[in-house]
Amino acid sequence: MKHLGFDDIMTIATTRTIRAACPHDCPDTCALLVTVTDGVATEVRGDPDHPTTAGVLCTKVARYTERTYHKDRLLHPLKRIGNKGEGKFVQISWDEAIATIAGRLGEIAARNPQAILPYSYAGTMGLVQGESMAMRFFNRIGASLLDRTICASAGGTGYKYTIGARVGTDLEQFQNAKLILIWGGNPIASNLHFWMRAQEAKRRGAKLIAIDPYRSLSADKCHQHIALLPGTDSALALGMMHVLIAEDLLDHDYIAQYTLGFEQLKQQVSSWTPQKTAEVCGIGADEVLELARSYGAAAQRGEAAAIRVNYGLQRVRGGGMAVRNITCLPALVGAWRHAAGGVQLSTSDSFPKNNQFLQRPDFLLKQGMAPRTINMSTIGDDLLREASPEFGPKIEALIVYNSNPVAVAPESGAVARGFAREDLFTVVLEHFQTDTADYADIVLPATTQLEHVDAHSAYGHLYMLANNAAITPLGEAKPNTEIFRLLAARMGFDDACFRETDDEIAAQAFDRKNERAIHFDWDALKQKGWQKLNVPDAPFAHGGFPTPSGKCEFYSAQMLKDGLDPLPTYIAPYESPASNPQLARKYPLAMISPPARNFLNSSFVNVKSLRDTEGEPHLDMHPTDAAARALASGDAVRIYNDRGSFNARLRVTDKARIGLVVGLSIWWKKMASDGKNANEVTSQRLTDMGRAPTFYDVLVEVEKAPA
Repeated sequence: MKHLGFDDIMTIATTRTIRAACPHDCPDTCALLVTVTDGVATEVRGDPDHPTTAGVLCTKVARYTERTYHKDRLLHPLKRIGNKGEGKFVQISWDEAIATIAGRLGEIAARNPQAILPYSYAGTMGLVQGESMAMRFFNRIGASLLDRTICASAGGTGYKYTIGARVGTDLEQFQNAKLILIWGGNPIASNLHFWMRAQEAKRRGAKLIAIDPYRSLSADKCHQHIALLPGTDSALALGMMHVLIAEDLLDHDYIAQYTLGFEQLKQQVSSWTPQKTAEVCGIGADEVLELARSYGAAAQRGEAAAIRVNYGLQRVRGGGMAVRNITCLPALVGAWRHAAGGVQLSTSDSFPKNNQFLQRPDFLLKQGMAPRTINMSTIGDDLLREASPEFGPKIEALIVYNSNPVAVAPESGAVARGFAREDLFTVVLEHFQTDTADYADIVLPATTQLEHVDAHSAYGHLYMLANNAAITPLGEAKPNTEIFRLLAARMGFDDACFRETDDEIAAQAFDRKNERAIHFDWDALKQKGWQKLNVPDAPFAHGGFPTPSGKCEFYSAQMLKDGLDPLPTYIAPYESPASNPQLARKYPLAMISPPARNFLNSSFVNVKSLRDTEGEPHLDMHPTDAAARALASGDAVRIYNDRGSFNARLRVTDKARIGLVVGLSIWWKKMASDGKNANEVTSQRLTDMGRAPTFYDVLVEVEKAPA
């Protein structure tokens, strides 16, 4: 046997496995295992013991080390030297960067702190690196508040009006359902671990039905696909309710005990015959009948019928009402009696987050401040507004973190014009030089998930998760929390909360006074990586809805108070041939822009292996629509309306229904041939409730692109 000498011992690699969590805007919030060899992260894999992750990662996060060690990582603070949007910068020190930012913010705050605006979303879903130290800082200043509406606020509002909170069917129960409606989503691309459960249910004999204008990867693998017109989901739900009531496919006992307003609902949906529903939705009356009967009959047989409603269907004018209407269905048939029945939009409100501690809104109360609120979905218009009594002061400073608004916000041309203002002081915290970073005055290098500590909730399952730092931050990158600590110190904020460490913040991220998280212990969570909330398997089997009445509210007095129809109804899109025939004569094609499988919003677009898989921006169009325009697969096409245009490569396919074009998104604009993406043509108009964007409420025309 060979004996190892000193030199041999010194060359043996030291390998560790670190428990972490995926930070991205996805319901799955995977538990990760990070392999670190001699201080370098060499592999990221799913935790096989975590019940929902089950050792499986999406194509994106499986390449997380490629993202962390990307050659284009921002590793030093930068100062702009060119024109805004050119992306020309020079390296500076952290001291100069913090002094410059603190100086400008202090100067603006002395005049009016509401002229300062934070802009952030879900670049990380972490409770520490997301909105803890950052919101403490902005609340201490008294900056304008940001209404974070860009993804889920319409559907969340409709959902809460009906059942009281964003809670629902446990992901781990879906595999026991006998009927699953996948409504408005493509889980293969954006909810992989739900898809795994749905496939297990399918193997056990369940029927899967996809409801989506586009035959996505997921819809293609379901037993049935109902390709309704964009923005008509609420009508389909009304038609289903009509059939369920007319054919008495109801759970009368559940309705009597645990619902409010059934008689009013019965009258409200009486006109929504299958024929009327089919005409509005652009499908066959037999599809309406079959769908309603399948759903009602499953419950009549005592089988679990489950609905996974996703965010795509709520990105239209009536999106909040659409989710509300769908959410009424389980109570009509008693689907909530089963752990595998009911509906899931989000599990967010299952988590008792300690936001009072994390974000310190009491700073505003102590200072007698009531700042205005700016909607992130109208940032294009708002950056271009002058001061007025209605709007308040002109926005003079914008601090962007965990977001890329120049690429992801609607009506991108207006957003870019706003960011291009020379009198707007813009700071961007980022991993890469995104479209938004190109407009910054100061760019600060932020750490990735492998380089910092965080605590996580989820919105697709029921596990609290811990993220341990796996490696030392690369270059001069700093966690968001540390950046805002430095700014607070430079601005003279001596409150004790600005000296708390990330571990101290994480240790109080969840409210242990709440029975769902009474067992939360940060040290134990860091060791194990994840821990499930204390929640019942079937949350509303015996009622107990967190609504004002304690029941599922078909009739909502709160909606009436808020100026809305208190009963389920149909709200037509802003832009469709039926609702706006004059506009449709000019722009006859509806357009949606759901996520590309290899991107997550605008994250991962710059990872070459993933971008190479996507190839280039594409537009899917039905053969009938392509023939009418003398277009063929492979053509470079221009998609346009009055708001703007962008170019893409055409794919002629019947996956897109007639009258619909689909641009899988969201590309960085700088990585497209014309420097534009699908948000050039989207609108800043807002939804019926929740003040959310209407990304999929769009009419366009398509032509061959100029050579």
